[in-house]
Amino acid sequence: MNVAQAYLECREIARREAKNFYYSFRVLPQHKSDAMCAVYAFMRRADDIADDESLTIEARREVMAEWVGAWRAVQAGGASDDAVFVAVRDTQSRFNISDELLDQLVQGTTMDLEIPPEAVGTVQTYADFAELYRYCYLVASVVGLVCIKIFGYSDVRAEKLAEETGIAFQLTNILRDVKEDVERGRVYLPLDLLDEFGVSLERVNALASGATMEPHERAMLASLAAKAEGYYGSAAKLLPMIDRDSRAALWVLVRIYHDLLKRIGGVDHDVFSQRVSVPTPAKLMVLARGMAMAAVNRVIA
Repeated sequence: MNVAQAYLECREIARREAKNFYYSFRVLPQHKSDAMCAVYAFMRRADDIADDESLTIEARREVMAEWVGAWRAVQAGGASDDAVFVAVRDTQSRFNISDELLDQLVQGTTMDLEIPPEAVGTVQTYADFAELYRYCYLVASVVGLVCIKIFGYSDVRAEKLAEETGIAFQLTNILRDVKEDVERGRVYLPLDLLDEFGVSLERVNALASGATMEPHERAMLASLAAKAEGYYGSAAKLLPMIDRDSRAALWVLVRIYHDLLKRIGGVDHDVFSQRVSVPTPAKLMVLARGMAMAAVNRVIA
């Protein structure tokens, strides 16, 4: 398979699945947009394997191991007719993305499969925010570190800011998806946060099953939202450090995710009775502003 066809297939995956991310891809120069689509398709493939509930945890581990083995062979210089592997390998070469970063991307998507056999069927939890931060780092911050390699930057301080921007995005995802995650046996709300607000795991399950939220439970989620809000400050500092031709893409992504966090606050953090989202017309407005910003930046450049 040639590289151009591989990128086209990755773009179709991103267009179909990426939702918020794809809006930001569209305001990048073509070669950077292609690269982002390739990285997204790579993550999507790993996520789909990890989340395939038609298979047991053990079966998913076996499929993942086979997929990772095939990717390792491509990294070592082997040929492949897998469009995702072909495009990602080209992206890695073009933008000097290390094997370590891509390995961490895979590690992040496989974390939910790293459950000891004796714990299968139990609720997956995190003891405190430090544990949750490590999870968020692997599933989101590493994505940010890969993205800025594609966007371009020269100030090394951008790396920590990209890490923290990823934390902001993932905490926003966690708040939006609390109900769905509980239904999958995953509680990403740290146990020490639950204890602080007097909320048990049993109560979280009850909320996911339709119980009405109490004020202290809304306050608990507001506390986590406040942490996310703090990390969005890092995104604002990161923006001017990114190469001018990519700033609009980062702006679009941050604007959509930050809007989602604000909308969660707008329903007083009741993420159990409804799934909060940013409506498509609002996303298109952000995209239009991003395209205008990108056009201006191209003229200035």
